Amino acid sequence: MFAPDEVLAQENFKCPDDFGFYPHHKSCDKYWKCDNNLAELKTCGNGLAFDASDPKFLTENCDYIHNVDCGDRTELEPPISTPHCARLYGIFSDANKCDVFWNCWNGEASRYQCSPGLAYDREARVCMWADQVPECKNEEVAGGFSCPAPGEITNSGTFSRHAHPDDCRKYYICLEGVPREYGCPIGTVFKIGDADGTGNCEDPEDVPGCEDYYKDVDLKTLKKLGY
Repeated sequence: MFAPDEVLAQENFKCPDDFGFYPHHKSCDKYWKCDNNLAELKTCGNGLAFDASDPKFLTENCDYIHNVDCGDRTELEPPISTPHCARLYGIFSDANKCDVFWNCWNGEASRYQCSPGLAYDREARVCMWADQVPECKNEEVAGGFSCPAPGEITNSGTFSRHAHPDDCRKYYICLEGVPREYGCPIGTVFKIGDADGTGNCEDPEDVPGCEDYYKDVDLKTLKKLGY
């Protein structure tokens, strides 16, 4: 049932043409469907907004709110939330982990994780270097790894590489004191170099302690999946 102001708006709205989809004058997640010159007020899914960018008004498209230019259409339906979803539809950051985000569709949440060293940026809605994401706590950047103090490593300048303490494939790069976590290409592991702060990705057989890193892994399948 329509609220009184919506009933009035419905009575006042006149279809510009026999057929089309037109934005609501106040709400970004409502729109008018005109069929045979009869207007019907429609509402997008909770977390979606009506995309009014079609100049001919022939497209019925509800998209994520952050993808739609609402302009003066500032009103939205109240949020309906489910676990990990602030609204039924949308992309949302994880409450506890910097590198995890959730894609929600009709209240069903799909979990995604950024690549090593990256964190999910809530504003840009992409994975970025963890140290560039304000919401990411310092201890979460590069798994809590801290770069050596200036001058602690000789001949390294402002750049150095360091092995991950627990994972043979991962390593850290320190650039001007900022740590970033990287991963070697599939099939290789990180080998510490002869000098402090150096190293490269090499065949596991050439890295003591990491010879069996891929022992129980199907490398062909991982490569097909893009790992």
